[in-house]
Amino acid sequence: MTAILKISTRLFLAAVALVAAYAPAPAVAAAGTNFDGSWSVLIMTSSGPCDRSYRFGLSIRNGDILYNGSAPVNLNGRVSGNGSLRVHVSAGAQSANGAGRLSRDYGRGHWRGSSASDVCAGSWTAERH
Repeated sequence: MTAILKISTRLFLAAVALVAAYAPAPAVAAAGTNFDGSWSVLIMTSSGPCDRSYRFGLSIRNGDILYNGSAPVNLNGRVSGNGSLRVHVSAGAQSANGAGRLSRDYGRGHWRGSSASDVCAGSWTAERH
């Protein structure tokens, strides 16, 4: 698996727990949401050649995902008002999608990532700090 696929899959896996829609954030300032704050995300791979697990710290502010890493990826999404989430992350020819749900302090769901030659899939959990 290429280094770019590993980077995009890792970032995706972390972001999937915190992102809800494929639309950009609205231009109007949003009020805080029930999901705002710091989160610890555990990504588990159940199929494919990706590493078996990853853990990342991320944050949500006004429903938007915030990632301060330097990985060259495109990430779009928001946490919906009811906590349901979808995410799309891409880097070059690699991409990943996922879905799930957050509650006030916990979340879980599934993900799937692919490149020209590899496909990985699994589940994720998240806990608020």
